[in-house]
Amino acid sequence: MTTQDRILRCKDVMTLTGLSRSTLYAMMSEGTFPASIKLSKRAVGWRASVVQTWLEDKTRQPHNPHQGGE
Repeated sequence: MTTQDRILRCKDVMTLTGLSRSTLYAMMSEGTFPASIKLSKRAVGWRASVVQTWLEDKTRQPHNPHQGGE
């Protein structure tokens, strides 16, 4: 498994994105953040490559201070 294919746990994703847990889950519900992968009954994760792509896409978007949300 390459570094980009490794599975990130919630704390890792929170650190990388600067988003809180509740914001991550709210954004997943809205479809604005990649869905998690169920690892077990109580554990989820995200592919590092998917989170990295999401971050790169976000940094390419122009900042609009008049738009609501994150």
